[in-house]
Amino acid sequence: MPSTFSLPASRTEVVLEEIRRGILTTELKPGQPLVEAELAARLGVSKTPVREALKVLSNTGLVTFSPYKGASVCVVDAELAKSVYDVRMVLEPEAVRRSVERRSPDLLEDAAEALKEASAAISDKDQAALSLLNRRFHRALYSGCGNPLMVSILDDLRDRAALISVVGWAANPSWRREWAEHKAVLAAAKKGDADGAAGLLRAHIGDFQDRILETIGDE
Repeated sequence: MPSTFSLPASRTEVVLEEIRRGILTTELKPGQPLVEAELAARLGVSKTPVREALKVLSNTGLVTFSPYKGASVCVVDAELAKSVYDVRMVLEPEAVRRSVERRSPDLLEDAAEALKEASAAISDKDQAALSLLNRRFHRALYSGCGNPLMVSILDDLRDRAALISVVGWAANPSWRREWAEHKAVLAAAKKGDADGAAGLLRAHIGDFQDRILETIGDE
């Protein structure tokens, strides 16, 4: 009989999520130094879990390390935005198309729940929650594609894409527009319209890419 017992999150995981949330709410601003001792004091932990969390966030693209300056919050520029969205434009619509063809009701339910929670987060103007729900919505739609490598590549972009979204929203809070676009993608997926869902998602990703490059400058 499978156990329903779940282990509590480790201290490093808790610290990691707190730092991630700080970055995605811009409480920790792009380019801001991340001093281990200061973060440890603020979070009431030793420097060890902070150091481990910063290493993980460096791998996911939220934190950068400099040989002379140490850790800091990643700065979003046009090159980063182009790189992330170019990969998403190539892989994610195809992954969603395959997921819809394979029909995964549980994943569609998760996407619908994320969309519902996002509506409340929009009303509350909870930027961090919106960013995390946006990630959850997209992953629910692409993770059933049947190609673990494709899923892994898209998963690796999630933190970078979330940070880019936060920068875009700061200049142009287009949450309601994106929510409506998500709703249309989900409706097509629920109908089993794989090509339609993929096409709508491609337009959604492309439109946001255009907006973010306009915001930060297409250098």
